[in-house]
Amino acid sequence: MVRIFGPLVGLFFAAALLWSFAVGAINMIREPEPMTAVKEYHLAPKEDVKFAFNGAFGRFDKQQLQRGFQIYKEVCSNCHSLKQVAFRNLTDLGYSEAQVKTIAKEWATKAKTFDPKTGDTGERPNTPADHFPPVYYAGSGSPPDLSLITKARHEGPNYVYSLLTGYTDQPASLIKKYPDGKVPDGLYYNPYFANLNIAMPAPLADGQVTYSDGTKATLDQEAQDVAAFLTWTAEPKMEKRKQTGWAVLGFLIAATALAYLSKRTIWADKH
Repeated sequence: MVRIFGPLVGLFFAAALLWSFAVGAINMIREPEPMTAVKEYHLAPKEDVKFAFNGAFGRFDKQQLQRGFQIYKEVCSNCHSLKQVAFRNLTDLGYSEAQVKTIAKEWATKAKTFDPKTGDTGERPNTPADHFPPVYYAGSGSPPDLSLITKARHEGPNYVYSLLTGYTDQPASLIKKYPDGKVPDGLYYNPYFANLNIAMPAPLADGQVTYSDGTKATLDQEAQDVAAFLTWTAEPKMEKRKQTGWAVLGFLIAATALAYLSKRTIWADKH
């Protein structure tokens, strides 16, 4: 009896799942999801921008990473933190230890100190061992920490680049969809942002910085450089990971070939 009852219970639940799936599919066909303003105007990240680290053999361009760090230091660090990165990690970008010490010491936001005996707090200059100190933003909203932003967003580097270069005027057809036909106050239109309107004004423009290596600072160049730098902060070991991957792949190919030859030898037909 139990042997008969068990399969019947399984068939009942399987039938219930199939029925639920069929009902859901039919409802979606009969009543397609309405086209919202966000879905109508939202754009996927641009795919035409190419980075030196793309592909299985890609590597970071240290000159580009230094330019991206300059963008972060002079523009982005006013609002956004980089808490997961230590100053000493900047040696991976080609900076000397002396340069890193100077960067840490002269950083605008100082490290916090706390005396457990007196309960007093204070500040001290940063050292290479310190992480980039958090930014205390005085405005409304809470700007995200950028340490892992390219891993937290779909197509991270391309998303950052698209967002930074995507600011434009509100389409007239979209303005008509707002309540009372008014654009939301304090927001800026960007079709690459999730809900089209972002609280951050366009941070970059042509000539926003003066690159120390003489590169012309166009909006496109600045956006590519800071996107590359933020990819490095999120994946500082990317190059080593790729190198390890190729070594493992080579080992697997060699091991497969040896296994095949062993099989041919051990199980060869005896005549």
